[in-house]
Amino acid sequence: MTLQFPNRSRSYDDVKRTVRFHGYDGMFEVRFLVEAAALVKKADNSIAEAECLNAFDRSRSAIQDVAIKLYERSRRSIYVLTAADLK
Repeated sequence: MTLQFPNRSRSYDDVKRTVRFHGYDGMFEVRFLVEAAALVKKADNSIAEAECLNAFDRSRSAIQDVAIKLYERSRRSIYVLTAADLK
């Protein structure tokens, strides 16, 4: 079975400064975190939740493609996507 994203929900974690979303491989849930700095390029750390979520939504397809490739390389239950991953 391949990784799928049937649930379009995502959330912002202000403590970790990440956007969280989930994929599913059959009955197994796979969690993904995208660093805020990977979504919004700013010189300072003044990234707002709405900015991150909007940037995630605009790039959702590309982010999910990266998530699938990472998952295919090593099947784990959680991944953190960085700016290097989203190049």
